[in-house]
Amino acid sequence: MNSFQKRIYLSPPHMGGHEKEFVEKAFADNWIAPLGPNVDSFERELADYVKVQGALALSSGTAAIHLALRLLEVGAGDWVFCSSLTFVASANPILYQGAVPVFIDSEPESWNMSPGALKQALKEAAFDGKLPKAVIVVNLYGQSADMATIIEICDQYRIPVIEDAAESLGATYKGKASGTLGRFGIYSFNGNKIITTSGGGMLVSDDLESLEKARFWATQARDAAKHYQHSDLGYNYRLSNILAGIGRGQLKVLEKRVEARRSNFNHYFSRLSDIDGIDFMPESVHGKSTRWLTALTIDPIKCGISAPQLVELLEKQNIEARAVWKPMHLQPLYQNFSYYPHQPDQSISGELFEKGICLPSGSNLTSTDRERVIECIRGIVKGPGK
Repeated sequence: MNSFQKRIYLSPPHMGGHEKEFVEKAFADNWIAPLGPNVDSFERELADYVKVQGALALSSGTAAIHLALRLLEVGAGDWVFCSSLTFVASANPILYQGAVPVFIDSEPESWNMSPGALKQALKEAAFDGKLPKAVIVVNLYGQSADMATIIEICDQYRIPVIEDAAESLGATYKGKASGTLGRFGIYSFNGNKIITTSGGGMLVSDDLESLEKARFWATQARDAAKHYQHSDLGYNYRLSNILAGIGRGQLKVLEKRVEARRSNFNHYFSRLSDIDGIDFMPESVHGKSTRWLTALTIDPIKCGISAPQLVELLEKQNIEARAVWKPMHLQPLYQNFSYYPHQPDQSISGELFEKGICLPSGSNLTSTDRERVIECIRGIVKGPGK
């Protein structure tokens, strides 16, 4: 590794300055314990931003998916369909509930869930009498899946959709906020997300009754009694008042963060798309991507180098790039579960994993550092111009 060069991170936190005032207010008022005014305000402000009826601030996006599955009464032996090209946190809550995941491939147009593969999977499940209790659709790298088509397919079988928008807060789909199209929506505020609370998440929905039930479970399911009494299984899933203060400050600059990430993508595209063998993640015609991460594919034959090799060589220059998510159906944990490809002879998520990488995309990435990344790639990739 070239230790003399400053490290360029993939997607570091980016504080905007407003966070400090909310955190300092919590300290001044001694609202250090879990919950408090920042939590209530963060939920309200986030719900207003994405235009839903309610929101529930939680310790992680994973917790939000878990609660959504429980709200839909997913239990032992039930089937749940899930996008394959995603981080493992999208799928693990299925196992928490003792349910059985079935993985659905991506489509080339958006890299998100393939409506064709989903349609085939549901057709076969209906024939077998094993329809899923829910479908988890992941919005990858800041871009919404084709939600209208997916929901239309699921509605034919009365299957509710959980929209995992952990990576796509700030994106839109046909004028609506990503994360608001399904029965329940999920956001993540992990340290690498477009806005962060260090660690945290949000469950959103127009179903306020279900959100109140989830709120009860997320707070250890404590009964309304004078003593500590519990009649139901609960969890320690609530976001702290301090972290919610950070989230409130971050939410104020979300639009600027989206603009910065899209600007990063546009610069990468303008400087690298002329190389034959490099193709960028397309933007769906259905909405606006945040370009949370700038993702592209490398053709090893045309470029003279594979995606894993490029990641390794960039690391030697102290530049953090990463492969796209390894699909769930290829993970050792999940490799024995069913998988439906985009076409019988074509697995889009598998191809993307083999060829795809994500470049440094932070909203605080300087133009100098971005140019350094570009020059490193142009120096490594020997492919001819298009």
